[in-house]
Amino acid sequence: MSSVVSSQRVLSGMRPTGRLHLGHYHGVLKNWVKLQHEYECFFFVADWHALTTEYENPQNIESSVWEMVIDWLAAGVNPGSATMFIQSKVPEHAELHLLLSMMTPLGWLERVPTYKDQQEKLKEKDLATYGFLGYPLLQSADILMYRAGLVPVGADQVAHVEITREVARRFNHLYGREPGFEEAVEAAIRKMGKKQSKIYLDSRRKYQQDGDESALALAQALVNDQSNITLGDKERLLGDLEGGGKIILPEPQALLTPASKMPGLDGQKMSKSYGNYISLREEPADVDEKIRKMPTDPARVRRTDPGNPDKCPVWQMHEVYSSESTKQWVQEGCRNAGIGCLDCKRPIIEAVQAELEPIRKRAQEHSRNQDLVRSIIAEGCEDAREAARDTLDEVRQAMGLKYRS
Repeated sequence: MSSVVSSQRVLSGMRPTGRLHLGHYHGVLKNWVKLQHEYECFFFVADWHALTTEYENPQNIESSVWEMVIDWLAAGVNPGSATMFIQSKVPEHAELHLLLSMMTPLGWLERVPTYKDQQEKLKEKDLATYGFLGYPLLQSADILMYRAGLVPVGADQVAHVEITREVARRFNHLYGREPGFEEAVEAAIRKMGKKQSKIYLDSRRKYQQDGDESALALAQALVNDQSNITLGDKERLLGDLEGGGKIILPEPQALLTPASKMPGLDGQKMSKSYGNYISLREEPADVDEKIRKMPTDPARVRRTDPGNPDKCPVWQMHEVYSSESTKQWVQEGCRNAGIGCLDCKRPIIEAVQAELEPIRKRAQEHSRNQDLVRSIIAEGCEDAREAARDTLDEVRQAMGLKYRS
């Protein structure tokens, strides 16, 4: 695939943690379902990434992989619209990770914010490993392998996309200057025609001499709109604009996703480790019971006591699920003791049940047809490998590893 059109490709992955909950659905999966209709999407199970922290306990990874994939499908991720695959089934990821590790400065990995944060949070684990230090570079390999232009991330993950951009920039700087690059660029400029060539050269000068970002954007748009030059020439011209060589690995952009507003049943972030979650396949009776038992404003000891929704975890659920009129009913009814806490919870129970019912049904169908789930992933792995081989061919050639037999 040409890097010129990589802006239409999205890559995202999740570590296999088994069955997913409403936090995953509102934080990631709903966004995936939307993106799959707008871009060419690659969604992968990051099983190698799971080993960076769980290398001592790998026995649950396989079952977690299939449970998670079933939830993806049940949530509406469509194999006809997106490529779903398992990271370790595409061994090209490991080779690209190795090749990138040859040129990535150690200091870049040590300064990734999550490196020290995770070591602090997971003190009980021995994370002084080569794999844990290198996991941001494995993430970079995951992204660059598909020459993805966009990576949906939360604000806390932007640093991982930034290191990927730095790695791509360094790679292109080191290996993008193919023999005869300058001559190929000059020939491509001439093919654009006299008028377009002049605009390109003027814009390049303004950007390279004065740092004029608008001139860069103009020249990039001009190149992308050319119909009389090859994709390879477009890549050379785009690389030449920024003073480098041919763009072999395009720099991705972070596609910021809204922070999940899905709270846990106790008001904290919804998490399996806190035990405050509702899974996507939760039985209706259990959903009912969990929400009924949710803690409320501690000031409302009796039904007649007025309360404050701002101090109640149930109100946070209304923020996600309820209409403006229902929210107004809650605010007034709670503050003047016009409604009880169980009354307040009833619309939430109904909304969560309505959201989960189709997901639960689809999950049951996929659970009964595991062969279909495996064939979907097998096909996705094959498609992913095809794209990965294309990238690796160019990377090997650029690094002098494409030997003639």
